[in-house]
Amino acid sequence: MTGPEHYLEAERRLLMGWEDDSSPERSAYLVAEAQVHATLALAAASAMHATVDGTELGPGEDEFQAWYDAAGVRPNNQKEN
Repeated sequence: MTGPEHYLEAERRLLMGWEDDSSPERSAYLVAEAQVHATLALAAASAMHATVDGTELGPGEDEFQAWYDAAGVRPNNQKEN
């Protein structure tokens, strides 16, 4: 699972945990799962700034785009379609 996928899964499970018809136990379980996914997403996002070979930063254009898509934002230099 990629960082952006963990981010989206954390959001999904958090929303599921907040559903009105969830039992308190199920809500607590889903919120705990959401926290795990959020932590893994944070680790992946932090790793994006790691040096790959000592000369360049690790992430490529596709990885940045996946994060923008997951977070529902776009870079400042992109216009809305």
